[in-house]
Amino acid sequence: MIQDWNSRFSDNIREYGGYSIGKLFDLLKDPEIISLAGGLPSPDMFLKHEMRLVSGRILEENLEKVMQYTAIKGEQVLLDAIVQFLARDNIQVTHDNIVVTSSGQHGLDLIGRLFLNPGDVVILDRPTFAGAIVAFQMQRPEFVGVDIEDDGSNVDGFRTRIEALEKEGRKPKFIYVVPDFQNPSGITMSLEKRNALLDLSRDHNIPILEDSPYRDFRYYGETIPSLYSLDQERGGGNVIGLYTFSKLFCPGLRIGFNIGPSEVIDRMTNIKEGNVLNTPKYNQDMCAAFLTEMGMEEHILKCRKYYREKLEVFLSTMDECFPPELGVTWTKPDGGLFLWVTLPEEIDTHKLFYDAIKYKVAFVPGDVFFGENPSVNMMRINFSFATKEQLAAAVKRLADCVRNRLQPSG
Repeated sequence: MIQDWNSRFSDNIREYGGYSIGKLFDLLKDPEIISLAGGLPSPDMFLKHEMRLVSGRILEENLEKVMQYTAIKGEQVLLDAIVQFLARDNIQVTHDNIVVTSSGQHGLDLIGRLFLNPGDVVILDRPTFAGAIVAFQMQRPEFVGVDIEDDGSNVDGFRTRIEALEKEGRKPKFIYVVPDFQNPSGITMSLEKRNALLDLSRDHNIPILEDSPYRDFRYYGETIPSLYSLDQERGGGNVIGLYTFSKLFCPGLRIGFNIGPSEVIDRMTNIKEGNVLNTPKYNQDMCAAFLTEMGMEEHILKCRKYYREKLEVFLSTMDECFPPELGVTWTKPDGGLFLWVTLPEEIDTHKLFYDAIKYKVAFVPGDVFFGENPSVNMMRINFSFATKEQLAAAVKRLADCVRNRLQPSG
């Protein structure tokens, strides 16, 4: 009998702890808890009727093909639909520039495996998407973060850190950003900063990873061009795009895709051959049908209205329940599914999480969204899943919890 399994694990995995957010969900089984934690789209927005109709047709017409292995890079019908989906956003690609992934998280895993060796530097925002951090952590890189600003990444701060690293003979492998309604902060990168980031990429020959899960969920203001489209206007080749249909369509089918230069996509496809092999055909066909025959544009408009109303309820209740003297601040996003709450420095939100459970409300502690030197007085709030009534109740519960924590003991 093997006595010490840990010594046999790979160096990359021995100290790897996995996705801590997922572990928090085990504590939320009490049905009375209102969860503001997970980034779950609302089931109210699932195209249930349309999916039943399309599913029946697919299984009737293509059952044997659905049950078989399929093209590793992606099904032709889905690749065609993705080309048209991106053209709406002024992004011009061919099949050579696309690999279908089994979710956005799979796309992040392909990125990490392709580019990172132990000790390689990744430049990112503070905070940033925890799923990206945990995907890249498997390759044991060094995260170099710069505090995000109200209008997006601190590009000047990125430049300073990159130049300091280059003086040490080290060049970051890539810059990772979520420009639109960032998870977790909800912040959107301005057009000026997008162009500045592209300048930085070209000046230092460092690729940009643009993660775009929420781009179609804009509730206020004008859409800002994607980094990928802006890069194409300059000749292209510096940006890799990561996409998922988990929020826009449904998360259960686990469909996403990565785009980039053909030589990058070819190598990602090679990696996919060695891990999941192929993404299920049924899932791809359902997603292709969403893009081409389920009224996607109308669906997007409904989602925007639905989630905007929830955001407005949440923000108005925050204003009522957290007066300025409490020292609590929060972002006011123009879209997406999240906002970011900053509490007084003496509050550790990881400890507060367990207090909040007693108040029957949950959130994600902010420390998991930092690649290094985490701030502990912040939290991520999701407003898409709970009902409007639950959102108002959850904010009131959270305010009571915070007030109790701020009260001097004794």
